[in-house]
Amino acid sequence: MKRYLIFSLLLLAVTAAAWGQPADSLAPAPAVDTAGVAAGTTEARDGEASTPEALWDAANTAYINGRYDAAIEGYQQILSRGLYSAKLYYNLANASFKAGRTGRAILFYHRALRLDPGNEDIRYNLQVAEKSTKDHIEAVPEFFLRSWMRALRHTLSGTAWSVLSLLSLAAMLALVLFYLLARRIALRKTGFYGMLAALCLFAVTTAFAVAQRRELTDARTAIVMAASASVKSSPDGGATDLFVLHEGTPVKITGSLGDWREIVIADGNKGWIEAARIETI
Repeated sequence: MKRYLIFSLLLLAVTAAAWGQPADSLAPAPAVDTAGVAAGTTEARDGEASTPEALWDAANTAYINGRYDAAIEGYQQILSRGLYSAKLYYNLANASFKAGRTGRAILFYHRALRLDPGNEDIRYNLQVAEKSTKDHIEAVPEFFLRSWMRALRHTLSGTAWSVLSLLSLAAMLALVLFYLLARRIALRKTGFYGMLAALCLFAVTTAFAVAQRRELTDARTAIVMAASASVKSSPDGGATDLFVLHEGTPVKITGSLGDWREIVIADGNKGWIEAARIETI
């Protein structure tokens, strides 16, 4: 009987390992840092087949020299090659904010946070950018435990939670074996209670990893990109204006009809807005 139980546990471990691969693994990003940017780095010339590292250095140099539009162009060229990272989005957001493109700055800060939710610099700069927007919408109060759990989940990335989930599963399986093979009652109790603790930890870390994965791939949150956009009572240009939103305001998409999107804002008000005036995170 013990053999069958051990075999079942090993099969569960293999299955969980396959399922628990890092959920937020993305395309490779340039393996460089702004701290290593040399002041004398030359910018990539038009038409030259530049490497991502050269584009990165050129964009960082442009940012340091206050040429924010050139920096934005360089970062976007890297994105156009399918390369992205939290650092790239963060630098692009900073350059966009300096260039007065508040909506795009907030959009890229949010994208950076999805990849690195525990980064305090990104979160602080996002708050600064949000304070510069025209719309200051008071959010509907949320149950404190829900907010606390989200804050705890955002301390680590989805990959980190996946790794912790696998480690806790391995610990649980080891403790099960310890419980089954131990001869002394005291040792069996230690294995049993340790197994329960590891099981609880596995459940929590797995739930956090799944939630981070869902948030990473969520296409319902968007940012208003237009300087101002009227929110209508129905998906029709001639419908009644309910309220006006301005650049940088986050919205939640709840429905879609043609070129219109049904949205909800933080205070619970909802309506329809043209899809061209918003961009999903």
